[in-house]
Amino acid sequence: MKVPYIMTPGPTQVSENVRLARALETTNPDLDPQFYDFYKETCKRIGEFLNTKNEVRILSGEGILGLEAACASLTEKGDRVLVIDNGIFGEGFADFVTMYGGEPILFKGDRQREIDIKELKAFLDVDRDFKYATVVHCDTPSGVLNDISKICPLLKEKGIITVVDSVAAMGGEEFKVDDWKIDIALGGSQKAVSAPPGLTFLSISDDAFNAMENRKEPIASFYCNLLNWKDYYEKQWFPYTQSISDIMGLRKAIDNILEEGLDNIIERHHSIAKATRHAVKRAGLELHIKDGYSSTVTVINVPSKINDKKLRNHMLNNYGVMVAGSFGYLEGKVIRIGHMGENAKTDKVCYTLFALQKSLEYLGFTPKVDMVEEFLKEQ
Repeated sequence: MKVPYIMTPGPTQVSENVRLARALETTNPDLDPQFYDFYKETCKRIGEFLNTKNEVRILSGEGILGLEAACASLTEKGDRVLVIDNGIFGEGFADFVTMYGGEPILFKGDRQREIDIKELKAFLDVDRDFKYATVVHCDTPSGVLNDISKICPLLKEKGIITVVDSVAAMGGEEFKVDDWKIDIALGGSQKAVSAPPGLTFLSISDDAFNAMENRKEPIASFYCNLLNWKDYYEKQWFPYTQSISDIMGLRKAIDNILEEGLDNIIERHHSIAKATRHAVKRAGLELHIKDGYSSTVTVINVPSKINDKKLRNHMLNNYGVMVAGSFGYLEGKVIRIGHMGENAKTDKVCYTLFALQKSLEYLGFTPKVDMVEEFLKEQ
């Protein structure tokens, strides 16, 4: 099987040294003390990546596991939870809150714009009685980016625990857990980190742990119970057998990020994203969102009379480039280019834009400019 250029907003391309790390000989992760040290050191490296001194844990399950685990561990029956919603994943937190007996209260923003901080502040000035709040950093179905550097400190001023889904942003956007007062920060292996799918990692503050420990009722889950992880190292006990090869790959991916340097990586993502948006607009295509642009994904409205599946299939079958459509209210209306992690490289984005241009022309839409030339002008 020939693997295409995977230019989707996760999973992404994986570097060779990450693939090789997953092929190394492994031990019994339940019994070998050396693996407990390796896991702890890996968590510490992830903490450097997240700019936090909080506890970090790696869970065996795709990124959605972290979202559910945060809600399962914090939510008790009747808890009012603020769900900040300006996208499909933002709204989706309400399902987890309800599942564990909480009452989700939605603060709805414009789905084509980042959350308005003034509007959120006005809302909280009237109602601040929430145990915790959820917010999505980058809502990948639409590509909107929320300014959590302002949202989370505002919530903490009101005494509200903060839960941030940054699965699709961290590694491509600035992310400072401690400075921004994030109690639970959620990430996944398969997006800007550029490891294969299968792992969630998260940081947990003392405030979050205290809320879990002071519950009136036990957490209604085992696999999603974050308290099970609190003293794993002291007890030399994991709640379940770890996905050791996946963790070895994740460690190498995090090492790659720290070796390149977080500032360099963020600048690379910003530059790639800006040039991509410039090329798309100059070609006569329309970006889906109006402000709050993410550096990890560009979402483009499909021109009228063009079928999104035919466009994506033509790119894949004729040029070996895989881009994504979307789902929910955006199904059939947009395509998404993921320029995150290993995808955020000039050569890969250039070839993706070339494939997009040729496929659009084949289907009857003629771009106003050469998108590759316009992209390179902005680099």
